[in-house]
Amino acid sequence: MNVATLTEQPSILKAAALLPPRLSLGSTMVVHGVTKLRREGTELNAGFFEQVGIKPGKPWVIATGVAEVLAGLSSILGIATRPAALAILVTQAVAVAKVHGSKGFDITKGGYEFNLALGAIALGLLLRGPGPISVHGAIEHKVKRRELRRLRLLPRQRRGSVLLDALG
Repeated sequence: MNVATLTEQPSILKAAALLPPRLSLGSTMVVHGVTKLRREGTELNAGFFEQVGIKPGKPWVIATGVAEVLAGLSSILGIATRPAALAILVTQAVAVAKVHGSKGFDITKGGYEFNLALGAIALGLLLRGPGPISVHGAIEHKVKRRELRRLRLLPRQRRGSVLLDALG
């Protein structure tokens, strides 16, 4: 009986390694964003935003909710992952600075523990991109196959690949 170890299947593991962080971060951000965009959520959060000094509250709640939903969907699908990760880092940094930082690390005391975890996942995606099992990976595979088929890299095609890599 042949039992594959983790080191014997590196390409499969590397391809799948970014799925759990992408899916957990994405689903968390979608839920947070949708909560802010619901009528009662917008009103409730608008008052809270103004209470912590983010004024006017309602437009900032809507902007934050839209950013969280779009960043979450981008993370789940694996397209424009780097801009999404940057948006998540910004929202979490503001959350820590305005709300959670003064309460310490412990999440049970309102601290920044969860924000730090979300930020760490987002930073990893910002640095690494979405991985091959993603919409980005599918597009990149198609672009690179077209380049290989022509057996030369045209300047226009290279720019497309660089843009694709930057978006992640």
